[in-house]
Amino acid sequence: MREDEAGVLGSLSERDRRILDFEQDAPVSVARKEAAIRKELGLTAPRYQQLLGSLIEKPAALAYAPMLVARLLRLRDSRAAARSARTFGH
Repeated sequence: MREDEAGVLGSLSERDRRILDFEQDAPVSVARKEAAIRKELGLTAPRYQQLLGSLIEKPAALAYAPMLVARLLRLRDSRAAARSARTFGH
């Protein structure tokens, strides 16, 4: 690992890394995922989503889990585009 990568990754907290690791291997079922979020992370599902949403904006998160973060950003952008299309009727 390069020194600059170590600095970027060091800016992630232990909780940030746990959230990214959890999301990487999270259950597909919504109910099972929500239960696992409570059990493994001690968070409510809405709070988890808030934290994950802000976390994927961090360069350190992209450096830590590039494929996961890129996928989550694509999903977020496609959902936003779909909402926009419904809102404006296009």
